[in-house]
Amino acid sequence: MKRVIALGIVLSASRVLGMDSETIRLWAGEAPLAVPAEAPEGELPTKAGEDGRIVRVGNVSEPSMTVYHPPEGHRTGTCVVVCPGGGYRILAMTHEGTDVAEWLNSIGVTAVVLKYRVPAPKEGPSHVRPLLDGQRAIALVRSRAADWGVDPRRIGVLGFSAGGNLAAWLLCEGNRHPEAYPKIADEPPCRPDFGILVYPAYIADPKRPDERPAIREEEKPGPVFFAHAADDRIGPENSIELFQALRKAEVPAELHVFQDGGHGFGMLRKGRPINDWPKRCAEWMGSQGMLRGTPIK
Repeated sequence: MKRVIALGIVLSASRVLGMDSETIRLWAGEAPLAVPAEAPEGELPTKAGEDGRIVRVGNVSEPSMTVYHPPEGHRTGTCVVVCPGGGYRILAMTHEGTDVAEWLNSIGVTAVVLKYRVPAPKEGPSHVRPLLDGQRAIALVRSRAADWGVDPRRIGVLGFSAGGNLAAWLLCEGNRHPEAYPKIADEPPCRPDFGILVYPAYIADPKRPDERPAIREEEKPGPVFFAHAADDRIGPENSIELFQALRKAEVPAELHVFQDGGHGFGMLRKGRPINDWPKRCAEWMGSQGMLRGTPIK
């Protein structure tokens, strides 16, 4: 099934993991700043000894988003665009993607899993093309908000690791369109209303200063929730630095730094306190008026 909509093309509609979903290509033509694909898109082999639930996808040159709808009668009107991590090289599409969508649907939130372009070219900042894809995805969600039962003022972004870096850029850049962004007439705003950053990367990395987003006084981010482990090899300073900048800018934010948990835990259940971050996050979302009394899971 294919049908043209305002900002993209519906590639398919299906029922996945018990959830109604549809996949939409972000750009009707060639994506801005497109580069030749290094190889065909596909799943990468699971590493030795790794959890078999982890699925990684590489060589994404045609970005898309898959929308997962909560059941009718269980929709809060809130939507979250999910940015999987992967170092801007690959995408961790299950424990940082579809599993997140399943949890969000369980609390009545429409979930959009973003498949942004990877790997990043060797030249220039890694976030540039993913930022364009993320901006287009958020604008597309707002263009379909009425169809999907979404409040266009309650569209957030959730990112892990490099996806957390991307989410931070989306929050901080607001509606600033890079020169490469082919803005469509009457396109809705592409700034998310709130953010959820789980072990975000590169924000406090002195070796990658071009990956550090800056808060702009004229267009501050909405409220932000952070979750990080103290023993993460991509240290909690990446969350703490942005949290402190948000406080200075008088932007509401909540920070959780757990004693241990390492990096890349996503939605994996390992019996540690950090694995309950989704519950802490749902409590925070409820306190922000995003869940309308939906039971917290």
